[in-house]
Amino acid sequence: MKKQDFVFILCVLVFASLFIFVQPLNSWFMDWSAAKDWRAFVLAFLKFGILATMGECIGLRITQGVYNKKGFGILPRALVWGVLGLCISIAMGIFASGSFGFLNQCGLNISPNTLSQEPFFTRLLYAFTVSVLMNTFFAPVFMTVHKITDTHIQNTGGTLKGFFTPIPAKKIISEMDWSRQWSFVFMKTIPFFWYPAHTLTFLLPGQYRVLCAALLGVALGIILSLANLKKK
Repeated sequence: MKKQDFVFILCVLVFASLFIFVQPLNSWFMDWSAAKDWRAFVLAFLKFGILATMGECIGLRITQGVYNKKGFGILPRALVWGVLGLCISIAMGIFASGSFGFLNQCGLNISPNTLSQEPFFTRLLYAFTVSVLMNTFFAPVFMTVHKITDTHIQNTGGTLKGFFTPIPAKKIISEMDWSRQWSFVFMKTIPFFWYPAHTLTFLLPGQYRVLCAALLGVALGIILSLANLKKK
């Protein structure tokens, strides 16, 4: 472990401690996390923009020995993750609500008001249903969009000015490695990581779900970096 690792870990611990032990910040964070209005979306943008980008920095450190480098594009990546986090927050709300209707059509009489009083197996079935539906219908599109924006950031030198140039989506899509995208990203990470990971996420109270989803992004980034390193 090098000096840069100690500095990075220290900064993360200090930042996290502010929201845990400083009461005004903790109260603000919990209130906005539990909010049912625009505040939840703003916080989703910030959670993913910070945490998911941090996960990419950790992945870069594992594979290339640094947390940042020329052309990596921390700011464009944070912006993309913030917008994607907003989309994830919306999708989580849609699939969490819609799954009640699906399960009730299947003969399971549950509702948002009664879910917390249901037996654990029922809550587990609900969480698993939300996870499978969301990751089957939403995740592939989300992952493809992220791949396109990630490629655009790399191709434009990691600058904000370059990022805001028109994205040549057709060209990027035509040059993507669809074999890897299908066989690994879709067929392995979704069923073997995201299905169980988001099942656990939807067992949590609503105010913690977006934060957990962002932390899972960090974890996946580290896992994939370790896998790539081992492969090399």
